Amino acid sequence: MSALEWFAHKPLGDGIFWIQERFYESGNRANIWLVRGSQQDLVIDAGLGLRSLPEYLRAAGLLGAGGEEAVQRPLLAVATHVHFDHSGGLRHFEDVAAHGAEAAALQRGDNYEAVTWLGQREVSRPPWPGWRARDYRVVPVRVSRLLRDGDEITLGDRQLTVMHMPGHSRGSICLHDKDRKILFSGDVVYDGSMIDWLPYSRVSDYIASCQRLLDLVDRGLVEKVLPGHFNMFGAERLRQLASNYISQAGVCHKISTCAMRSIASIALRITNSRGYS
Repeated sequence: MSALEWFAHKPLGDGIFWIQERFYESGNRANIWLVRGSQQDLVIDAGLGLRSLPEYLRAAGLLGAGGEEAVQRPLLAVATHVHFDHSGGLRHFEDVAAHGAEAAALQRGDNYEAVTWLGQREVSRPPWPGWRARDYRVVPVRVSRLLRDGDEITLGDRQLTVMHMPGHSRGSICLHDKDRKILFSGDVVYDGSMIDWLPYSRVSDYIASCQRLLDLVDRGLVEKVLPGHFNMFGAERLRQLASNYISQAGVCHKISTCAMRSIASIALRITNSRGYS
């Protein structure tokens, strides 16, 4: 299967494209965002990596727009966090940025921290003959830029601010386009239940991150959220999701989360040492 078949995209206007892996039919299927700038293009998250995303972007004509722009601009891939459904495709990029807390895990191909867990039935059409989900692993990636809270990613005519928002994972980030009031939220928040029971998840960090999200809403700095999964939403839904997490993250929640994390950790260690069933 070619990269052109594996991926599909939808233009959202203002240089933003929504990309998905067509045949990865799972709630874990991550949104991939292409943001085009006047001097540099940016890919936010990269999917599983079963097919080459840069190859798709070139073949679909998404890099450059003819005329003087026919010469492709530099392309940077940013990982919102280390988890396999977002980071597996980073291996196809030459220039990769990630938060410093997770860069080492990306560079060693740590499938435990990447929570690699892919089922055969989740891929409705194999990317090549004889492909097996049990053989899937993220591979080591060279991280060329370490990100910190407050860093600016400049694309020329637009800038995105890095916001370190741990909780889901220790290196989770959001990217905030202040001028356009757009938040690329990764898995910090999406329109579904927030997952805080994985290795390196931490409830107290998640609460603090949700408080930062509420501050963005209260200050009128976010109007549109482009999340790591599912559909886009607005400021009021962001307020509701962040507020709900904070209100529910009491002692009982922390105890149950601790138990679930222990189970998940054992399962991941077994899975990534013996292969998939």
